[in-house]
Amino acid sequence: MAMLEVTDLSVSYGYVKALKRVSVEANEGEIVSIIGSNGAGKTSLLRTISGLKKPTEGSVRFQGEALPHKPNKIVAKGIVHVPEGRKTFSGLTIRDNLLVGGYLFKGKDLEEELQEQYKLFPILKERQNQFAGTLSGGEQQMLAISRGLMSRPKIILLDEPSLGLAPIIVNQVYDLIRQIRDSGITVLLVEQNARKALSICDKAYVLENGFIHISGTGEELLHSDTVRKAYLGG
Repeated sequence: MAMLEVTDLSVSYGYVKALKRVSVEANEGEIVSIIGSNGAGKTSLLRTISGLKKPTEGSVRFQGEALPHKPNKIVAKGIVHVPEGRKTFSGLTIRDNLLVGGYLFKGKDLEEELQEQYKLFPILKERQNQFAGTLSGGEQQMLAISRGLMSRPKIILLDEPSLGLAPIIVNQVYDLIRQIRDSGITVLLVEQNARKALSICDKAYVLENGFIHISGTGEELLHSDTVRKAYLGG
């Protein structure tokens, strides 16, 4: 049984169908990439899994059980969503942003998790009293991911984590994604940077106009003529 099972999921915005009977699976400890062009339905898929959007049909099961309908209860089950655009709280310090992410814990447990994040992200410890809005794009992305990890998720949904970042920072973000996977956390990664996403994932799906167009291992899709012509520059 897969850790996460998305089955025949359909999602609509008014008369527009964003997802059409989409099925996706993620096993424990995998990186699963979802690639596709703008408007393909990638963000809608993550928003539905995390409870921010209700499906019109289909199901999402986590560890064999149907997910609750409220986002906070989904986080408590072990699924956390790091949205596109980072969405840090610019008027709060780094430390306070992280404490918001750890709202499930109190006292000693909260402080222990905070220190774990500081080990993983030393720069956040150095600047813990700095306002998030003063950080660079790469630093804000690190903070957004760290804030998500504060809830000790079993699976983390990452929406366009490399968007707008310099190549050297993109490499750092992808090194971090590998570290997260190696720590035992499953990663569902949505990306337009198809080559980068396919190079690190165990499994991948291509979303096109709301449908799953093709799927396979990252290696298989990197060498697929269809994927190469459409998403990898020929």
